[in-house]
Amino acid sequence: MRARLERLKFHGLFIKLFAVMVICIVTITVSVVWTNLRMSEQLFLETFSITNSKVIHQIQSNFESFHYSIVLAANQAQQSGTLKTFLTEEEAPESIRVMNSYYNMTQQMKRVQSMVDMYSVGVAIIGNNGRSYSGNVNLTKPSALELEHSHITPRARAHPGKLMYQLYRDSSGRQFIVATKVLMERITGQEYGMLYIVIDENDFKPFYSSFTSEGNDVIILDNSGTVMTSNLANLTGQTNHELLFYAQEIQEKGLDVKKVHVMGRDQLMLAQYLPSYDFYLINMIDQQMVLGQMVNTRSVVLICLAIVMVALLVVFLISRKMTRSLTLLARQMSKVTRRNFHNYVNVSGGYEIRELSRAYNYMLDEIHEYVGKLVETQKGQRKAELAALQQQINPHFLYNTLTSVKFLVQQGNKDRAVETIHALISLLQNTISNVSETITVEQELKSLKDYVFINHVRYGERIRVNYFVAPDCAKYQVPKLMIQPFIENAFFHAFNVKGEGVIHVLIAREGQKLICEIVDNGDGMDMTAFKLESGSDLKKAPQQTDQAPGREDAQGTLGNPEAHDQVKTKGSRKLFSGIGVTNVHDRIRLLYGDEYGVTITSKIGEGTRIRITLPLNEKK
Repeated sequence: MRARLERLKFHGLFIKLFAVMVICIVTITVSVVWTNLRMSEQLFLETFSITNSKVIHQIQSNFESFHYSIVLAANQAQQSGTLKTFLTEEEAPESIRVMNSYYNMTQQMKRVQSMVDMYSVGVAIIGNNGRSYSGNVNLTKPSALELEHSHITPRARAHPGKLMYQLYRDSSGRQFIVATKVLMERITGQEYGMLYIVIDENDFKPFYSSFTSEGNDVIILDNSGTVMTSNLANLTGQTNHELLFYAQEIQEKGLDVKKVHVMGRDQLMLAQYLPSYDFYLINMIDQQMVLGQMVNTRSVVLICLAIVMVALLVVFLISRKMTRSLTLLARQMSKVTRRNFHNYVNVSGGYEIRELSRAYNYMLDEIHEYVGKLVETQKGQRKAELAALQQQINPHFLYNTLTSVKFLVQQGNKDRAVETIHALISLLQNTISNVSETITVEQELKSLKDYVFINHVRYGERIRVNYFVAPDCAKYQVPKLMIQPFIENAFFHAFNVKGEGVIHVLIAREGQKLICEIVDNGDGMDMTAFKLESGSDLKKAPQQTDQAPGREDAQGTLGNPEAHDQVKTKGSRKLFSGIGVTNVHDRIRLLYGDEYGVTITSKIGEGTRIRITLPLNEKK
């Protein structure tokens, strides 16, 4: 008897561990079986809410893209003097004048139509003078005269300042969604015509049809409860106040999802208000259909029993074998000192303990490697933070620019002062307000031209800048403030001897690369002071070109030698952002890899050529 007690005491750790595991496994399994249906339902609600919320946002994005095109077309029509003349002038007996008026109107309507060419829509107008035009696709959509005599026109005129979307049904029963806009004088507010942009309801469905399936439906309601469109074709055109009530309740209470009973079924409902359309976007899913597919009670019970039996067997075997060597392993692991990642444990004992020992030793190796990488990452982060500080706008640039504006105003040149302020505002918006790492070539050139304009105001036009940009390169993405530092260097350091000259900015494709070149015919520099070290930075000699002494020039300060913003003598720095050529080179290589970056060629007395190589990158 005593021998058995001693044996049990010897196996005490195993007995305790196994007992705890048995209790835990059985308790968890029973709880899972008992709460399975409720948990499945709750899980479904949460999953449905998250997944279908993303679907709702994607559908909303499709709608907003279409609405944006409609707004562009409506604005084009509203601002067109040609259309206004066509819709307001009296009928003239001169046939040539009438033909010219119709021709000009037709050309303008083609430009309006081009705004929405990606969609199968028709554009029609009608004026108070009785003239109309229907530029419909294949003449399959209602004409302007038909739309004017329908119920949608009075509703549009009741809200003259609003772009409205309404449902129209023609005599054959076809349904269309029509965007209406009252054309008015911008100053007097007097109405002179009506614009209709028509899309077939079947052409509207692709915006959401790819997100529907059996038991998963999409319904679009207007603010009166009328179904504008749905994958359930029998609902289109009907009025459903119950759905409208639930949609408004979801919006007012900020609910993610709501259980409702509509159309004779238990449904889960999501709703999103689309202010651009004044519509409610509703997503409904049949709850019973989905839950019936998700949960099979008998299968769940059988699987749980099988898991319990297997788990108990595995726990018994593993626990018995692990406890034999576990004490020894714990004793060895306790010897590991804090922050000492080289104090490994001895691999011994059973298979599981040996695996744990190997895993622990491997973990020490990984931690050691991770710490090393973390240190390098922190160094890189500090370097990035320093680069970010360098991108801050030099306040002296702002002070001096505003001082130049003051002298312009004092001299009575207010138009030039206004242009300078506009250029400064645009430059600050593109550099400070725009937080993107990259911008388009077009945006970069806009900022560059604003910067050059301000420098011309401040120092005169002794240095001219020409731009040669291939038309197909305007939309490619480039790092922000990529060209400006080189233009800045050229302005203040490239013409200290010659005094005046020309800077050329050239941008074009070269195979699968985008090439940007800044070429000046200035003083040039000694290229032995520059070199590219492998794998890293663009190195410069002590006399850095972006920090070289400035050249005094009183002629470039609005004709006033006393001006505060006059180019100063040796040691002056007229930096806009503080970004040097090395910073640009490092940013490009960090973003795109070592095959891209900046190269410089120059000869003293002949000028300097900066070549920037980038990948062809368009924003998606």
